[in-house]
Amino acid sequence: MIERKQEVRLRPVSFGGAMRIRRSETIASLIQRELEGMIISGEIGAGDHLNEAALSERFEVSRGPIREACRGLERSGLIRIVANHGAFVREMNAEEALELYDIRAALFGLAGKLLASRVSPLEIRRLSALVEEMEGTVDTDDINAFYPLNVEFHTLLVKGSENEHLINLVPTIDKQLHLFRRRGLVQPGKMRASNEEHKAILAAVSARDAAQAGALMEQHILAGKGRLLARLAEQQGAASGT
Repeated sequence: MIERKQEVRLRPVSFGGAMRIRRSETIASLIQRELEGMIISGEIGAGDHLNEAALSERFEVSRGPIREACRGLERSGLIRIVANHGAFVREMNAEEALELYDIRAALFGLAGKLLASRVSPLEIRRLSALVEEMEGTVDTDDINAFYPLNVEFHTLLVKGSENEHLINLVPTIDKQLHLFRRRGLVQPGKMRASNEEHKAILAAVSARDAAQAGALMEQHILAGKGRLLARLAEQQGAASGT
């Protein structure tokens, strides 16, 4: 259905029932969210062509909402629309990704300071539960199970800051970084290292140590940048035969 080097089988999705439940949302916004999830999960990869006719059939809607959803994805930086050729999942180069990591690190540092100063017992329990779930996936080396939990953990950290501008800004950067972030965690032992950092962040937040929480969250993002650099170096070495 989606044009790739290998055929991808996608289940049909009808938004008729969903629209009756979520009357405040448009069909296009629901489709956009579904496509975002597919890109973030890796079901649709960088460079893949989003076939308008195939998506219209899959979602059982006209092409209008598909076009609107694609325009929204373009605004968020996840896809690019090429005149007379259609929509393609964006291919970000390493330099762009590393620049975004630096911005993300600064934003997470601020989020950590704000979160630690106002965190609630319920938020601590939710964060703790996610860390425990991630620990279970580390033992099985299951990146597909670990990654969504990792995303949810980071999302809760930022939402806990209660700074609306920060909460709205971070997802824009995160969406563009998802493919690169997954690549940095694929190396053996990297998921465990990442979750150990999560535990340290959780301890600082639970202690309501704003300075420490901010520093650890910034370091955590920069460590993710380091994991990505290591992964890129490994791939370059393999390509050159060294």
